Amino acid sequence: MATAPSLKGLQALEAAARTGSFAAAARELSVSPAAISQLIRSLEDQVGHKLFYRVNRGITPTEAALEILPRLSAAFEELKYVSNRISGSGQRSRLTVSVPPSMASGWLSLRIAEFVALHGSVDISLRGEVDPVAFERDRIDIRMSFGGFHYRAHGSREIVTDAVLPVCSPAFMARHGPFDSAESLADLPLIHTDWGPASASIPAWRHWFQAANAAVEPNLAGGIVVNSSADAVNLAISGLGVALCQGLMAAGPVETGQLLCAFDRSISQQQPYCLTIPQRSASRPVVSTFEDWLTRTCIEAVGSPHIACRRAEEANPPARPDPLPAS
Repeated sequence: MATAPSLKGLQALEAAARTGSFAAAARELSVSPAAISQLIRSLEDQVGHKLFYRVNRGITPTEAALEILPRLSAAFEELKYVSNRISGSGQRSRLTVSVPPSMASGWLSLRIAEFVALHGSVDISLRGEVDPVAFERDRIDIRMSFGGFHYRAHGSREIVTDAVLPVCSPAFMARHGPFDSAESLADLPLIHTDWGPASASIPAWRHWFQAANAAVEPNLAGGIVVNSSADAVNLAISGLGVALCQGLMAAGPVETGQLLCAFDRSISQQQPYCLTIPQRSASRPVVSTFEDWLTRTCIEAVGSPHIACRRAEEANPPARPDPLPAS
């Protein structure tokens, strides 16, 4: 009769794969790296498969390991939860949410209180980070991204396609407005967002003026340039210019009167917002609840009547990024 794999060996496998090294797994499990290595070798002998490639001084899980890791991680999460319930400690749910940096600081962090009010206290780790993210190493339960091309292997789900629109503060409007045409924005201080060469394409002022069929050449050389949509929103609220902003980011400030739609034209983004949930987290009730809440919140913000603008004719939309090859 075949010997069942040892629990300690399976624990060593899960920790090593998640942390990326035997040394990190050893620190987590309070044993030596040599003990982790011995546990992995014994487990490989028991299951008859190689579980890690040793490359230089690092490790990479083999296909055999990757096939069982999601269920193994879920099993240890469940054991940890049961242990905490029995001991009476740590009974609150824990959730790790990863979003783009602007979404973490300028949008989602302002709305987490609503989720807690609706569903009770949850220990949330909110991570603002660029794609791609390390789901296993950082124990991420749900990732919100612009486009899903980084996470095809995890089955990303599209939730909503946003649009960008020009916004300014009431004080700026009082000084410079009203704006009755696209041309009336051409010589105003514009707030630009530079996403960098590695980011997916988001419409910029040049695309907006083209789509709005402006009859004059806008002054695109001046104004303030930032690399975060949250910063662009804050500068517009401060009255320093007109920002071209995603509806998701603009809806709240417009609804509270901090910003106004400067002109009744918007253009669609070329990629949808997507949610990605790794298999080990898909069955957790707190993850499903947060996913439903986040989806509804995004759809409501993008569809807010306060930011409803006529979509401009996009004769020359920004190029859609070439899809990345499937991994």
